[in-house]
Amino acid sequence: MLRVTFALLCLFTSALAYADKNSEEVEQVLNQLHKMAANANYDGYFNLYSEDAVFIGTDATEVWAIDEFKAYAKPHFDKGTGWTYHPRDRHIYFSKNRDVAWFDELLDNKKLGETRGTGVLVKQNGEWKVSQYHLTIPIPNALASSVAELINAK
Repeated sequence: MLRVTFALLCLFTSALAYADKNSEEVEQVLNQLHKMAANANYDGYFNLYSEDAVFIGTDATEVWAIDEFKAYAKPHFDKGTGWTYHPRDRHIYFSKNRDVAWFDELLDNKKLGETRGTGVLVKQNGEWKVSQYHLTIPIPNALASSVAELINAK
């Protein structure tokens, strides 16, 4: 019985260590993503995305395949003006086989204030890549009706 308990404890401990390693790696990718954008580092930023990634912006029309998003971002990055979002309150979740992660994070931005990023990362050839990133502006429930009216009136 002691051997079984010890074996289970070892298995549980190694599973936790593996989960922590994955969490740290995903955290690093997301932190790098924000850093590269703030520094207008085009290559560094887009190297963090998968080849089939999608970026969804705050406007309902902004659903971009990665090549479309690159075309949008390139002139901004070439001028040295990326975008700066400071992440906080991040939550990361994993699929059972640990090769897909999804997250949500609150972000602070000078122009927009509080925003939210959500997305999916996939592990490809041992590296985590952003497969989808979705930037939103969370609207307090008390303001939702008036914001909806403004959107519908346009």
